[in-house]
Amino acid sequence: MRDTIYCVFSVLTTLVLAVVSLRYVKDFYLLSFFYSFQVHLAVAAAAASIAAFLVKRHWYALLTLGVSVVLAAHGVVMMREFVEPAVEENRPALFKLMSFNIENDNFANGPAIADMAIASGADVINILEAEPLLSELPRLLKTYPYYIGCGVGMQECDTLVLSKRPLIEPRIRNLGLLWRNRLTISTIDFDGQKVNFLAAHLTKPYYDEFHGLEIEDLAEIIPTLPGPLVLAGDFNTSILAPDVQYLMRSQGLGTVSLEPATWPIAAGAFGIPIDHIFSNAPLRLKSVSRIKDGFGSNHFGLMAEFAVDP
Repeated sequence: MRDTIYCVFSVLTTLVLAVVSLRYVKDFYLLSFFYSFQVHLAVAAAAASIAAFLVKRHWYALLTLGVSVVLAAHGVVMMREFVEPAVEENRPALFKLMSFNIENDNFANGPAIADMAIASGADVINILEAEPLLSELPRLLKTYPYYIGCGVGMQECDTLVLSKRPLIEPRIRNLGLLWRNRLTISTIDFDGQKVNFLAAHLTKPYYDEFHGLEIEDLAEIIPTLPGPLVLAGDFNTSILAPDVQYLMRSQGLGTVSLEPATWPIAAGAFGIPIDHIFSNAPLRLKSVSRIKDGFGSNHFGLMAEFAVDP
């Protein structure tokens, strides 16, 4: 019986470690969902290895434990690779941004989400899967008179960008080949400092190779926008995904020390950050926090403050 239990633990641990380790050989899109959980899976594999060793003292359990620790540690290293230096607390924020995928069938919570947005104090708001806010637009526009999406620039109501300040040359682009009009691009002038805003909604990473193609499109678009830049939205994958890592490195994007987990809602702080807010120099993130209430969405929203280096 002891040998059987040990064998089960060892086989399951080996399979998990093999799946996670394949990222170092090739970025298989069918496994990309698991790459986002590298740290979670490695910690689980380490626990299983310890359990197997307690059942039966065998060298293989120590081997899988060692591999698990290495994968977990490297996952943490990769998450911290793009962390920007902390901004001094006394430095005033240039602007505040909210980004939130509210889920397109979440109509019951549309009014509450609109109330929260109006009271948030954000200068710019990105709403993804924004259909539940379509009926709330008239009162949202009293606080945020400038917007794109939901009938302006596109008929769909997937991506909605609201601003207290004029949007300079707002436009909408397709990302990849699967969905239309899932990227908005605009520029906002904050008292002489112009900032480019990209609000993106990427497809799920295991839908063939579409996610990688969308990342490639972003990597082509970002260099055409000179000056400070914000890229925010629902990436449907964490910063550990190989294609997101490529985007961050190639475009010089940065993030905060610990991105808040935004999915799944039930996991709370133990979930993974698949909704992101990135910036490039000289724009820096002063803070990013999770909106405490999910308002019926399957994602948590994010609130961020930005500062600009002299």
